[in-house]
Amino acid sequence: MSDVVSLLSQIEDTGRDTRGPGYQRPGFSATERELREWFLAEADRRGLDTEIDANGITWAWATPQGANAVVTGSHLDSVPGGGEFDGPLGVASALAAFDVLKTSGALDQSTRPLALAVFPEEEGSRFGVACLGSRLLTGAIDVDRALGLKDAAGDTFADVARGYGLDPDRIGRDQSRLAGIGSFIELHVEQGVGLINTDQAVAIGSSIIGHGRWHFAFSGQGNHAGTTPMSHRADPVVAASRVIGDIPTLAAATDASAVATVGRTLIHPGGTNVIASTMSFWLDIRHPDDAVVKQVLEAISRRAKDHGADSGVEVTVSQESYSPTTHFTADLNSRLTSVLPDAPLLPSGAGHDAGILAPHVPAAMLYVRNPTGVSHAPEEACEVDDQRAGVDALVKVLARELGIEHALADSSTGGPTAGGAR
Repeated sequence: MSDVVSLLSQIEDTGRDTRGPGYQRPGFSATERELREWFLAEADRRGLDTEIDANGITWAWATPQGANAVVTGSHLDSVPGGGEFDGPLGVASALAAFDVLKTSGALDQSTRPLALAVFPEEEGSRFGVACLGSRLLTGAIDVDRALGLKDAAGDTFADVARGYGLDPDRIGRDQSRLAGIGSFIELHVEQGVGLINTDQAVAIGSSIIGHGRWHFAFSGQGNHAGTTPMSHRADPVVAASRVIGDIPTLAAATDASAVATVGRTLIHPGGTNVIASTMSFWLDIRHPDDAVVKQVLEAISRRAKDHGADSGVEVTVSQESYSPTTHFTADLNSRLTSVLPDAPLLPSGAGHDAGILAPHVPAAMLYVRNPTGVSHAPEEACEVDDQRAGVDALVKVLARELGIEHALADSSTGGPTAGGAR
């Protein structure tokens, strides 16, 4: 079977951004469907039993479904202009890890089920809510709200889900499936610099810091750009832009380690010679202390109201999603540390499906070194040796969870070795 490097090469051209570097792989899109079909084909080649559940999560069972399953996987969608590894590395590594376990013969001695999973719309780039698949599975988002979410074209999630082969009436929390998960391990490329200056290729996640997304809408008076005096304007672009310019100072004044980002704006109607009638921006705030996140939001919201009043513009703020700081399951992390004793523990500022699952099932994360430290951008990277070291680490962890680590070590293949250095 293929190793992780060759698996990733099979999809390296899928969803490439035709307008520049990076990838366009929106959730519940034709591109994500193509990637899902690739995964299903690879699972079929391995004789895995595949299904797509009511929430659009793709499952590939290496053994018959049952209680206390060990699950690994990630996602295949990307942010606009995203990198090559964010998501797909975890999916390809899951396939490659299964190959090692199966080829060694150790998997035949497991008494626990093993499944590979692919979660849809993890990035939230289409409907604005990150980790939508895992939120639906766990009930972390109200179903009616989820079905009413709209993409940039105005299509609701309910309608898009139907086109994706899902039944909106069946979407939502799946307690029976959650109850069957004994442990979930997600491998992901590191989205930071924690491993750059170490001799380790793999880290264990300790926590995901609290983070949320808010929509700021500024409503003014559309008018003619040439005939409306500056003193008679209610320009939402002016008010919103002033707020955006203040955000770095407001976040730093609240707490030096708080981060606040505006990465998306929308101006309506968008004519060059038109004073806009509305402008929106989406704000992302993150900090380990949920109270600090609230304080940053309040500071920015107050400033938005002030600038709106000064410009004669109405301002509304609404929350799109929020995930409090999540600590991964201590017992599971202890078992990961027992087989990866040299792997450092790293907190993450990035959200993941494992973080959504953690309050409901034992969950953990492995991070694989990113030599650039850049993520959500084309410069995201992962060296070939580190990709393979990530698979080696995942194999060790899965074997420990499945109770077959001794069978793996005694197999004719000799078992993998989790390399740490470049």
